[in-house]
This record gives sequence, structure tokens and C-alpha cells, in this order.
Amino acid sequence: MEFKGAMGGLYRITEWITRIAASNILWALCSAPFLFFGLMKLMMLGTSSGGVNEQLTLNWAMGILAPFTVFPASAALFTVVRKWVMGNTDVGTFRTFFQGYKENYLKSMLGGIIYTLMFVIMYVDVTVYMTQMPNFRIVGILMLVLMIILSVSMFNFFSIVVHYQMSFKQVMTNSILLTIARPIRVFSTLIAAAVLAYIGLRYPALYFICIPSLIAMAAFFNFYATYNKLQLQVEQKKLKEEEEREAALINQDDDDDDDDYEDDVEDKDVKRI
Repeated sequence: MEFKGAMGGLYRITEWITRIAASNILWALCSAPFLFFGLMKLMMLGTSSGGVNEQLTLNWAMGILAPFTVFPASAALFTVVRKWVMGNTDVGTFRTFFQGYKENYLKSMLGGIIYTLMFVIMYVDVTVYMTQMPNFRIVGILMLVLMIILSVSMFNFFSIVVHYQMSFKQVMTNSILLTIARPIRVFSTLIAAAVLAYIGLRYPALYFICIPSLIAMAAFFNFYATYNKLQLQVEQKKLKEEEEREAALINQDDDDDDDDYEDDVEDKDVKRI
């Protein structure tokens, strides 16, 4: 049954709310071990409880769990939002999510290990340079900028994993190159993610309802726009090469015709002599 008018609009809004909330809940459930320790860390920071050892233990737990929980769950979430962004909104959220989780688990886990190590190294560098080495604070700021760029390349990593059939090495390489080559898209993804994260900080319950799904949608939308633009450039380049090839063939045929005409003229002159 299809509703029209105001009822139809309300039905579509509630349908989208249900889709986004369902995908977000699935992501949270698959990321539950990591989110549990993350929530404990936030509670300790908010109440100023727990010592350095407790904080370090939580950091280690989150770092170890992230590649095996958050990254595969995020790849599955990107599998769902990819369908939505590309216009296929009638797919089953539950089935698509776990299909993407299964198909992309290995690549996302390996990527999670690499990204987690890089984040840990950069986080330690930022902490040391910004707090213990004030004379080298500029280095800390640079590392912080690199961490932000690394975050965007992580969004591109998930988008490429679910959109292309590539080897893991190609996925990692292209995610970094795409981030560097498209700074405007990097900036727009950062703005969208920052705004949504800020809204989530104001209303924490939204993190469990929609914020991760909306960030994934914004990230894949930017990636898909870049992908379409690159595809258009490739097609235009191919079309131009075909036109140049056809023009070269036409010119070659004209030259051959001229040569044949000159040969005919010479043959006639010889016969007359």
C-alpha cells in the first residue's frame, strides 16, 4: 500500500528513521566489546576516577579490540549505506549488513590493525610533543593534522573495501592516494563528521541511534561523488583517444588516396612517353 501526500511523506520519514536506527544498532552490537571499554574510559574521565594504570589498561583493551570489532562492523555499515547512496533503498538492512560483515571481515580486520597502530603511534607523538616537549609543539600540531587526514583516509578505506574488488594492498594504497588527491572532499567529509559528532556530544543517545550511520552516509556520499567524477574523466579520456585514433586513420586513408592518385598519374605519363 502506497501512501500519498502528507501521509506518504510521514511514512517515508519513519521508514528512513527505522533503516538508519536498525543499521546503527547492528553496528553498535558488533562493536559492543570496544564500545564497552570506551564507555568505561569516558566515565572515568568524566568522574576523574581511576589512575594512570587503569587508563592505560583501557587504552590497550580498546586498541586490541578495535581491529576485530569496530573495523569489520564499520565495513558492514558502509555496505548498507553504499546501497542507499546508490539508490537501492529497498534492500534488507539485516541481511545486507551481515553479508558485508562476512565478505569484508578479513580486509577490514587487516586494515584495522594497520590503522590502529598508526593512530597509536601518532597519538603518543602528539601527547609527547604537546605536553613534554613544548619547544617541538609544532611537530605535535603536524602529527595532529596527519591524524585527522588519516581519519578521512579510513573513511575512504571502508568505501573502497565495499565498492571495489581489490587486493588489500591496492585498497590501502588507493585510500591514501584518494585522500591526498581530493582535498576538497577531505574537507567536506571532515566538516560533516565534525558537525555530526558535535550533535552527538550534545545528545549522546543519538550515538546509539543514528550518528555512526549518518557519518558513514556522508563519507560514502563524498567518496561516490569522487568516484563518479573520476569515471567521467576516464570515459572522456577514452572518447578523446578514440576520436584521435579515428582522425589519424582518416588522415592515413587520405594520404593513401593521394599516393594512389599520384601513382596513377605517373603511370599515365609513362604510357604516353
